[in-house]
Amino acid sequence: MTPDTRLELAFEHGPARLYRAVGPDPTPVETYVATTPGTRAISNDPAVAGVEYTRRLRAACTDILRALAPDVPEADAVVVNILRGGLNFGLRDALADAFGWNAHTTCFMSAQRARDSQDSEEWHITENSYKKVYFPARASFFVGDVVATGTSLRYGLQELFGSAAEQKVDVRNLVFFTYGGPKALEILRGVDARCRELFPEYGRTVLVYLEGCFTVPAPATPLHVRLTGTDLVRLGALMAPEFVESQYEAPSHPIERCTIYDAGSRAFWVREYAEDVLGYWRQNLQFANHGMTFAELLAERFPGLDPARFGDVDLRALSLAQIGKMEKFLSGSSAFAGKT
Repeated sequence: MTPDTRLELAFEHGPARLYRAVGPDPTPVETYVATTPGTRAISNDPAVAGVEYTRRLRAACTDILRALAPDVPEADAVVVNILRGGLNFGLRDALADAFGWNAHTTCFMSAQRARDSQDSEEWHITENSYKKVYFPARASFFVGDVVATGTSLRYGLQELFGSAAEQKVDVRNLVFFTYGGPKALEILRGVDARCRELFPEYGRTVLVYLEGCFTVPAPATPLHVRLTGTDLVRLGALMAPEFVESQYEAPSHPIERCTIYDAGSRAFWVREYAEDVLGYWRQNLQFANHGMTFAELLAERFPGLDPARFGDVDLRALSLAQIGKMEKFLSGSSAFAGKT
């Protein structure tokens, strides 16, 4: 993606809209930004977590698949789950819901990343011991994952396509869904070129960004709070117009630390996830106590929005409200803890 990249409406079906990313740098990877009510809710409201989060994401992927309408026979379809983030997208069920399929293949592989050291910006794979991969003679892959540094995705796709080449599978297509940043496109460009070398009948690589191609902050990114190599932030991102407009629905939306936070814990270890969100809003409360205003934080995290459209917002009151909301959520998620 470049600053000159623009979005053009390409497909829509029901509540889903897909915008094609068009820029001065041609790429064989068909790149879209998709927007739905469900993916906007996930990005804007951190209280959408646990089962509700995965159900909304699966429903959104269903609507997007119907709009995209990939020309793939059911017998060729292979859903690849890169554990554990890939499970969030529910693509096995989404394909069934979208097209009435029942017998498409599903595979699993683990690829957990970690920093090389506590302060490092370099990452490596620490967990890759689990793999259950099955291929029909001809295969089209459907994959979903959150992509920041791309470490897990690069490893997972190398393993996937390496195994396919060894087994002489006729790979035809790759459709990839992500909450992610520019690394997703960078990696898929390389994958597309390699697939065209390995598989003579290879057809399409399709990349679907959910709500936007977001920015992954680096140490020099001018944000008071950032998790480098992890967060997906609105600052400088290419976003669907519906998502941009949805920021005005609540003043908390545009100043969230991340559009997804930790995708794995958000689905499967909600207490850890909620504590992460709480930590961010407690930091905002401290900023407010030291004089920072909502307009100042908005200008930092999502410049270009009109603060007047939010009315008179007190950052301290907003932070307390978000802390209370997440504490209530956390209490509810732990309602049965210790009970027999």
